[in-house]
Amino acid sequence: MNKVLKTIGGYLGILFGVTITAFGLSWFLIPSRIAAGGVSGLATVTYHLFDIPVGLTMIALNIPLFLVSFIVIGSVFGIRTVFGTITLSVLIDVFANYAVPITTDPLLAAIYGGVLSGLGLGIAFRFGGSTGGTDMAAQLISRFFPISVGQALLIVDGLVIFLAGIFFGPELALYALLAVFISTKTIDLVQEGQSYAKAAFIISDHSEQIGQSVLSRLDRGATMLQGKGVFTGSDREVLFVIVSRSEISILRQVVQEIDPKAFLVISDVREVLGEGFKRL
Repeated sequence: MNKVLKTIGGYLGILFGVTITAFGLSWFLIPSRIAAGGVSGLATVTYHLFDIPVGLTMIALNIPLFLVSFIVIGSVFGIRTVFGTITLSVLIDVFANYAVPITTDPLLAAIYGGVLSGLGLGIAFRFGGSTGGTDMAAQLISRFFPISVGQALLIVDGLVIFLAGIFFGPELALYALLAVFISTKTIDLVQEGQSYAKAAFIISDHSEQIGQSVLSRLDRGATMLQGKGVFTGSDREVLFVIVSRSEISILRQVVQEIDPKAFLVISDVREVLGEGFKRL
């Protein structure tokens, strides 16, 4: 029963995500002729040139990509990807009947369209969904050419934006690049979360004492790692600690009080799951 509810929840999450993406495309990007890469960008160009519905074009482009990907790569793209792809295409054409451009400013359209499309895609990704499109094209290109999937994806999206620049002008192509950048960053934010914690690596001759002080003063756990100095060849203990941003100054003070000569490295952590932070 729990598995069924989890599956249903996953599909509802994908539906919610692609609905937000469809809203961003229909109300902002498509009316402003901002082809922000991908199949949706290519469909936007086709819509403004030949008045063919964007969703219909997306399905028409995705079907051969699905078939070729299945033959060449195998069943990498599952049912949730098919569901997300078809749902997004249908919703875009449904929204097109009611969409009234909220702004005529292409800059605002690029910003808000990029945020909404990225937010929706990020949510869909978190629930195990996808919208196919250029992801499949990139996988195929990387199979036949010595480049990574990420590089292939960049090439495909770049070609779509270049094509938009030819038909819509270089200024709108620049807005499309901005929308792609914003969308990508928003997806990362949804997937990884905002940086809210700090990870610290402490190398000291008094690691045990620092660890005990972290336990008592910060009420945080610590992990002792075994390291080895490359120059000296001697074994060293490395203390690994995760703290919130508000606790980093206290940690720094603890280390300074116990061993002013310690080596301290602090970095951002986007998501921490476990005791003392979010539940796994």
